Amino acid sequence: MSKLMLGIIDATTYKEEMKDLTFNRSIAAVPFAGRYRLIDFVLSNMVNSGIESVAIFPKYQYRSLMDHLGSGKNWDLNRKRDGLFFFPSPDLPVPQIGSFQHFQQHIDYFLRSSQKYALICNSYTVCNMDYEAILQRHIENKCDITQIRHQGKSLNMFILETSLLLELISTQQQTGYQSIIDVVHDPTNQLTICDYEYSGYVAVIDSIESYFLHSLELLRPNIWKQLFLKSRPIYTKVKDEPPTRYMNGSNVKNSMIANGCIIEGHVENSIIFRSVKIGKGTVIKNSIIMQKSQIGDQCQLNNVIIDKDVRISDGTHLFGTKEQPFVIQKGTMQGALMNS
Repeated sequence: MSKLMLGIIDATTYKEEMKDLTFNRSIAAVPFAGRYRLIDFVLSNMVNSGIESVAIFPKYQYRSLMDHLGSGKNWDLNRKRDGLFFFPSPDLPVPQIGSFQHFQQHIDYFLRSSQKYALICNSYTVCNMDYEAILQRHIENKCDITQIRHQGKSLNMFILETSLLLELISTQQQTGYQSIIDVVHDPTNQLTICDYEYSGYVAVIDSIESYFLHSLELLRPNIWKQLFLKSRPIYTKVKDEPPTRYMNGSNVKNSMIANGCIIEGHVENSIIFRSVKIGKGTVIKNSIIMQKSQIGDQCQLNNVIIDKDVRISDGTHLFGTKEQPFVIQKGTMQGALMNS
């Protein structure tokens, strides 16, 4: 059943509310949960649902995304037939999810695909979803398009026959439909539009506030267990790094610490990514510290998001709020280091 489905990930979305984390990367490549990227979740869901052909359509700052995914080996998508495909179209205007104009530029991919059905998804929804079960419901109910919802809101995920998708792409000039969203929202069309209500955990990451909220939410065991399932693992780029070192005097409470770190200070209710160094006497609470950042001695950080490769000098104090966390952009320096 699942091998009948083609995976399409629309990674063209730009959110002004995410600009502090997307200056050098697309939303799909934003780090999440200590060692993952946002795209890992939808891509892993597709692979766990048996999908063997996945096309990614990026637009903005996609070098980081391509570096992360590579050939698709970590998702078992580096194969001779089907596998992982990239189809960037940076010259197109800002599209909606499932832009027919974007698909038109790479129409050969759809024409050569043998899968009867197509699954179109965004790249910034965090969940652990079985698309095979949804396809089964789609077929049983004889739907033309199935729209996946959560708590009554669309997740911008759609299932339809590939032949229908090709028809919508080829007739966009006549119908005026620019995207799959336009089709679903048009009450006058003759298609059977079905809704599938997903009841599991969902986090839509479309702002700094939602990113911060849903990241720290993972520190709650009941949330973590809904997202990270042994039977349906979330895959990501493998990096061989040593275990984290907890030095004398370090203290860690209710936190997620990735491998390769050196912890000398106090960490509480926080997420620390790979290869982070936290100095002596430093206190970090309610914060997210991304890969390879270095926090000096005697610092205080609360409600802070620190992007990758940031250096914080000794004695620096940074404070935000839950509603407006203090964000430091990738590769910058904060504190006395700025004037050195």
